[in-house]
Amino acid sequence: MDFDVKKLNTKLIKRTVTAWLKVIVFLLDDVVALLLIILLLRFLKIQIPLPIIIVVAILIGTLLFMIHRAIIPDFRRKPVTGQEGMIGSQGSVVKTLSPIGTVVVEGEHWKAKSIDGSIGVDENVEIVGLDGLTLKVKRKKR
Repeated sequence: MDFDVKKLNTKLIKRTVTAWLKVIVFLLDDVVALLLIILLLRFLKIQIPLPIIIVVAILIGTLLFMIHRAIIPDFRRKPVTGQEGMIGSQGSVVKTLSPIGTVVVEGEHWKAKSIDGSIGVDENVEIVGLDGLTLKVKRKKR
């Protein structure tokens, strides 16, 4: 049990660090764009006092940071379309799977094939794959 907690914490730390690295990379391109604008203004001999540049840069940087920070949860979001969005979803058997039958997943009826042998009506299943429009399912562990 202790090993699983350490493994989970390591995964969480890795995901968090990865998400923050993405935010930093996204912010870096904004900083470069801001520096290019400042250099262009200097090249065109447009004089803007340094305190105003600093205040505007801090305000824009803060705004961009907050926007990017709001995006971090999207990095962890599970895909909701296609095959990747179906795998891991759960459903309920409405026609016995022996091994082919019907399941309901998120209110939709699907043809399904059991990889666990026969599964009875009203049992919960988990989608482990797709074969065309046929779901491959296994009995959901409690």
